[in-house]
Amino acid sequence: MTKERIILGIDPGTTIMGFGLIKVINKKMEFLQLNELQLSKYDNHYQKLKIIFERTIELIETHHPDEIAIEAPFFGKNVQSMLKLGRAQGVAMAAGLSRDIPITEYEPKKIKMAITGNGNASKEQVAKMLQQLLGLKELPKNLDSTDGLAAAVCHFFNSGKIVAGKSYSGWDAFVKQNEDKVSK
Repeated sequence: MTKERIILGIDPGTTIMGFGLIKVINKKMEFLQLNELQLSKYDNHYQKLKIIFERTIELIETHHPDEIAIEAPFFGKNVQSMLKLGRAQGVAMAAGLSRDIPITEYEPKKIKMAITGNGNASKEQVAKMLQQLLGLKELPKNLDSTDGLAAAVCHFFNSGKIVAGKSYSGWDAFVKQNEDKVSK
């Protein structure tokens, strides 16, 4: 019996959101799509969040992913940037959760380690390795889409393993795992 599933990988951002899709048939990966959502043309942050949510829902309705893998924000020095990135990640997660799709977060170093064997690999190194793994003919100019694809491939490589990242199968699971963040 053939076991098939689709994984949507997302690299959230408020300037560019990258995403990639893979199909897994039995235990073999197959490339479906990678692309990016250009958000720099919008000035209003809330408009960007709305577009991220709508585009994520559109991807879900078009490709029917069974799981979503999302890159967790890394901790930088600029608090405002972190807040905006967290919001972008949150609305992408909310889109998946609203459709009851399980979501798993991965730290950037974990994704890089899964793809290249080096947690400090550059975007270019990750993209080149994905090109080899999935037989991509060419790479995009911006590598945000390959970062989204890398999240999906990382999730595939970690399937069946205990994952250090957080997983949510719906709103109830999210609330249960984050009770300290929920006001009652």
